[in-house]
Amino acid sequence: MAQIQVIDLTFSYEGSSDTIFDRVSFTIDTDWKLGFIGRNGKGKTTFLKLLLSDYEYTGTIRSTVMFDYFPYKMQTDQMQQCGADLIEQMKPGCELWRVLCEMDKLEVDAEVLYRPFGTLSHGERTKVMLAVLFSGENDFLLVDEPTNHLDQASRENVKAYLKSKKGFILVSHDRDLLDACINHVLVLNRESIEVQSGNFSSWWENKTRKDAFSQMENEKHKKEIDKLKKASRQARQWADKNESTKIGFDPIKDHDRSIATRAYIGAKTKKMQSRVKQMEKRIDREISQKEGLLQDIETPVDLKMFSLKHHKEVLVRARQYGLAYAGAQAFVFEGVDMEVHQKERVCLYGKNGSGKSSLIRAICLHANQEEANIESHLREEGTLETAAGLTISYVSQDTSFLKGSIQAFCDSRAIDESRFCALLRQLDMERVQFAKDMENFSEGQKKKVLIAASLVTSAHLYIWDEPLNYIDVFSRMQIEKLILAYQPTMLIVEHDVRFCENIATKTVVIDDKVSR
Repeated sequence: MAQIQVIDLTFSYEGSSDTIFDRVSFTIDTDWKLGFIGRNGKGKTTFLKLLLSDYEYTGTIRSTVMFDYFPYKMQTDQMQQCGADLIEQMKPGCELWRVLCEMDKLEVDAEVLYRPFGTLSHGERTKVMLAVLFSGENDFLLVDEPTNHLDQASRENVKAYLKSKKGFILVSHDRDLLDACINHVLVLNRESIEVQSGNFSSWWENKTRKDAFSQMENEKHKKEIDKLKKASRQARQWADKNESTKIGFDPIKDHDRSIATRAYIGAKTKKMQSRVKQMEKRIDREISQKEGLLQDIETPVDLKMFSLKHHKEVLVRARQYGLAYAGAQAFVFEGVDMEVHQKERVCLYGKNGSGKSSLIRAICLHANQEEANIESHLREEGTLETAAGLTISYVSQDTSFLKGSIQAFCDSRAIDESRFCALLRQLDMERVQFAKDMENFSEGQKKKVLIAASLVTSAHLYIWDEPLNYIDVFSRMQIEKLILAYQPTMLIVEHDVRFCENIATKTVVIDDKVSR
């Protein structure tokens, strides 16, 4: 067992005023299964890149192990090559037989290594890369969000695989995956970094207790500060009143006073002023201590949304519905039977490629009455009906189109910019991001843009296609709480088991071209 020591690590991107890490120190063991938790934009992926020496930094990272990183970056020309030919490029010195052993554990057929990498599904690419990653010896592995875009079966497969391994840092926002696979957590708090044994749930339970205690202590400090401020104001008033009597007095009213009294009053006033200053110093100490208690507390703000009520109870109805793309022989799916009623939150399940995204795009086209688009691009069987005048707010899983300023984005969608930016702030996006081109946002920040745009749009039906990819766990909890509080009508494609269990009122499974 070796250790990785981080000592006084400081880093910020060139040309940026934001400090990602400021004199951070901690130690981790290389045989841990370490989960890495933190808000979007706090520096999780950046830290992994620092371990790989991709960026210059100040401070010290001391380790005797080699690091390797998932996902491997693939160039356009490499996507045309077979996986077997890419193994050496991904991990120099890697032996094919070791990769095949790891692929067997991941339950993926060896034949995928002999197909062009670009033709593989997201799940197949992920499994090949993980097999290559874990086929080395004595490496400490950096696994960055391995389950994004994977269907539920593939997630379960990857979860079981990682559970059997050790010696890695896992960056993930999937609570179910973290609970199953890790035995320590590395947490980027607002003002500090902490290392703790346990999985996500045990850490969250400890954090909840710690935050509750800090809040109670904070209330005590507030009461003490109020008392000190009141006493300070009263003492200052007394001192000022006494000070005003030093010079000038009425010989008739103040017959017992003389000019010699002035020195006595001055000394008394000076003592009172000294007492006031001591109180003010104590108040400052109390305030400083109070702020120290609260600086690391995550207090997600309750979000708001304004859904519309439709005059019809059933908003979407499919009867033995099938869909194929123009020119294709086979249908993407067939025989789908489903209804979406008002106030229902329907989670749509199915393997990657089963047609979930195709179905929700078809619903959007029908609702927008784009008959020409339907007829030219799609071939349908059965029936798909949407309520007349249905307004849909749609979140795509694709974020590549997000470019330009937030102001231009709001103008293009007729969104109130102030409400939109306020919602992004509530999702913990820093104000400094608002001045940047959205093209330079992280994937998590781009997803927050799409979700915020949907939430500020009044609609009868909210259709979200894999909205939580890259979204941090705190924001996921905020969104869960919002949905449960406002109960909008929703049709969601999402593979986060914990999220769907918490918010879904109904599930529809599309698998092997059959709806159940």
